[in-house]
Amino acid sequence: MGGKMITTFIAITTSLSFYFLSTPPKSHYHSLFISPPFSDNTSISNHLFTLTRRPHLAGTEANAEAASYVLSTLSSNNIKSHLSEYAVLLTYPDSRSLTLTRPSPDPPITFALRQETYNGDPYADVADQVEPTFHAYAKSGTVKGHVAYVNYGRVEDYKTIKDLGINISGAIVLARYGEIYRGDIVENAYDAGAIGVLIYTDRKDYGGGGGGARWFPEEKWMPPSGVQVGSVFNGVGDPTTPGWPSVEGCERLSDDDVEKGGDVPLIPSLPISGADGEEILKCIGGVVADEEWRGDKDAPVYRIGPGPGIIDLTYKAKQVISTIQNVIGIIEGAEEPDRFVILGNHRDAWTFGAVDPNSGTAVLLEVAERFRKLQKEGWKPRRSIIFCNWDAEEYGLIGSTEWVEENREMLASKVVAYLNVDIAVSGAGFKASATPQLDQLIIQATKQVKDPDNSSQTVYESWVQTTDYLKIGRLGGGGSDYSAFVQHIGVPSTDISFGGGYPVYHSMYDDFVWMSKFGDPMFRRHVAAASIWGLVALQLADDEILPFNYDSYVYELQTSAEDLEIELLDNKGITLVPLFKSIEKMRTAAIQINNEIKVEFQEIKEKQNKRWASLSLIWKEKDDEAWKVREMNDRLMMAERALTDREGLPGRPWYKHLIYAPSKHDDYGSKCFPGIDDSIEIAKSLNTQESWNSVQHEIWRVSRVVTQASLVLCAQLT
Repeated sequence: MGGKMITTFIAITTSLSFYFLSTPPKSHYHSLFISPPFSDNTSISNHLFTLTRRPHLAGTEANAEAASYVLSTLSSNNIKSHLSEYAVLLTYPDSRSLTLTRPSPDPPITFALRQETYNGDPYADVADQVEPTFHAYAKSGTVKGHVAYVNYGRVEDYKTIKDLGINISGAIVLARYGEIYRGDIVENAYDAGAIGVLIYTDRKDYGGGGGGARWFPEEKWMPPSGVQVGSVFNGVGDPTTPGWPSVEGCERLSDDDVEKGGDVPLIPSLPISGADGEEILKCIGGVVADEEWRGDKDAPVYRIGPGPGIIDLTYKAKQVISTIQNVIGIIEGAEEPDRFVILGNHRDAWTFGAVDPNSGTAVLLEVAERFRKLQKEGWKPRRSIIFCNWDAEEYGLIGSTEWVEENREMLASKVVAYLNVDIAVSGAGFKASATPQLDQLIIQATKQVKDPDNSSQTVYESWVQTTDYLKIGRLGGGGSDYSAFVQHIGVPSTDISFGGGYPVYHSMYDDFVWMSKFGDPMFRRHVAAASIWGLVALQLADDEILPFNYDSYVYELQTSAEDLEIELLDNKGITLVPLFKSIEKMRTAAIQINNEIKVEFQEIKEKQNKRWASLSLIWKEKDDEAWKVREMNDRLMMAERALTDREGLPGRPWYKHLIYAPSKHDDYGSKCFPGIDDSIEIAKSLNTQESWNSVQHEIWRVSRVVTQASLVLCAQLT
């Protein structure tokens, strides 16, 4: 019996020796992931071509077919996948009309409200499947009134109009796209007393300007008939289920309750083309707008009005409870299957969606295919990797929000990080946003990937050359699917892309032709996006100790607090002492955990060396080491959760994160300390002691969550 035990022990230790000698380090697989044999721009272009053959708006048959394609591609790459469905409120256009009554003797104009195809358009045969131009969740109704021009429709634009002594109450306003979210344009117009809104694409911003500029398909610019459609919903998720998932048989708010919630518009609106916008501008009189409010040199004179032109606007919406489909794929972790690294991108598009969002979908599938190739080489991730292809993002981040709300408790306890890509490619130049502890991880990945537009240098080298300083944005805006992860449950997150704004955004011309001619002719930027996204995911999934660095967070908090101090300089009754004290606590905590990580890395290395001398101790050492690393990783992961507050922001309880959330008057804007900023705006307006007390209260709230994050990092009980 004893001889058998000795033989068994020798066999185990021999096999373990072979395992440690034969298994490549994780870094070996990470290098393989970005090597030329593993990356494939042909595969990416094929995915994009397939995904964008038809318009595929959320809730349509075409989008369900696109979901099936994503599902089958993930499944064929040995990724266990399924559909996660929700029944949500979506809106579509039922009828629209827009008439401009011009001063006599000019006859009225009834606008066609149609985007035009062009000679040789390969998608002309399916152009009729594009929904008529509309705003999702726009208020149904008929309004008639003088038209007034309000620039970008920002709060400061209305202040300028008021300072000029111009009254736009009862008018229909004409605003140009840009600067702020279209839903905020409509809300600001309502607050100013307008009865309707028209939003157009000014050629100065989207059409390449005057002077004989050409447009798509000859150049990248928006054609004169192009219209940027989109949602005007100011909330997130299904409007009928705020804060809970839209599963079968769930509780739903009535239409009246949805309207009372304040996130759907209370006046009608329509998106219109640049050509139609210019016709309306010609019929506006009154004060000439300042230079910064005007278009290019060939544009009409920009006047504010109101009138004498009169707009007659009618819009009627269809409201439908539609089934949407998220596609979820899982590669189970070998050592920590209950820790999740999530990669997310949405699939639904207003039209063909070659840039937004299916450049990201094609890249998601490329990452999945490369991971399958790594698995064939022997790679197994330490932690689980989850692929999420969201639906109905364009309507208001619905698919991701419903999924997070349904799985809130599990995600809050198990997600290491969420890595978002919406638009993967719209042009040249790398851009990134993140919660600060992931800054260095993104930088490290860009140092390993060749610049797709200059192979003699890395993405990082090109990135730093195009900016005065390396800028990584923050995820405070509500522009994409990271919102539910960061702002609702407090998950460390990233968002990356190549390019910036692009002229044919949310129009019928965002198709495969535009991408292959102007966005990424060789699809090399797509390949680079996949490499960076995948590298970040691999490190988060494979590194024994999570690659988080909270020094960046401390710096961000300190800088934002100092900016706040300058803003509040004249308000002697407000103190920022609690905030600065809490930041100092977090600085101490960051230093402490950094030191612990250094010691732990050294101990891991020493233990690995000793194992060859004493393999009999391997199981005990690995067990002790694993628990210590696990505890440290939990602190790194959960510190972000501590920056949330269960009550949420004042008047916006869904937004739990007290450091990052959208600006109240610009959903695309990113604010640090949003609750403090909102309370300051109110206090400046009311200038009462009670309103300034609210500012101080919000400062205390932020101070408390920063202190909580410090305690989590230090693993200290008070």
